Amino acid sequence: MSELTVASRYAKSLIDLASEQNIVEAIKNDMDLFFNTLKSNPELKAVLANPIVSHVKKIKILDEVFSKKVNKVSIAFFKLMINKSRGEVLYPTAIEYINMYDIKNNIVKASVVSATALSEANKQKMVADIQAATGGSIKLDAKVDPSLIGGFVLTVGDRQIDTSIANDLKKLKKEFSLSVN
Repeated sequence: MSELTVASRYAKSLIDLASEQNIVEAIKNDMDLFFNTLKSNPELKAVLANPIVSHVKKIKILDEVFSKKVNKVSIAFFKLMINKSRGEVLYPTAIEYINMYDIKNNIVKASVVSATALSEANKQKMVADIQAATGGSIKLDAKVDPSLIGGFVLTVGDRQIDTSIANDLKKLKKEFSLSVN
């Protein structure tokens, strides 16, 4: 079974448990903390995934890092995963939980890459337009890529709108190369 499939199943179980106990939001915050901590500390992620490191040591590390910061259900879940030798699936499980939370709460992820930084007004206009089109609340991730020359590339789910000048130049180049042959 693929890691993603396993992670999805564990995340589904966790979100079901959190729903029963009315702590979905608290667990989501814990998964955000866990995800961001492991993302910024690849050594910790590697230790948790390493089958050579003992369960006792992994649990002690998780206790020291997270026990005072997360809900008791989250820490119990982490320990359960370690005891089942699923330490390597903890990180993708956190990601899957966050994704399931977003789906359950109709939160749409969008990313925009622009040639220059967008103004706050432009970001708000873009969020409003995406909200109108999708009907959900929007998490917008904005990045800058000067190689676009001008314009932007907006990605919402599996849809992409590319208004960049770099893309227009690429299309022109392709058209010229076809017309020459």
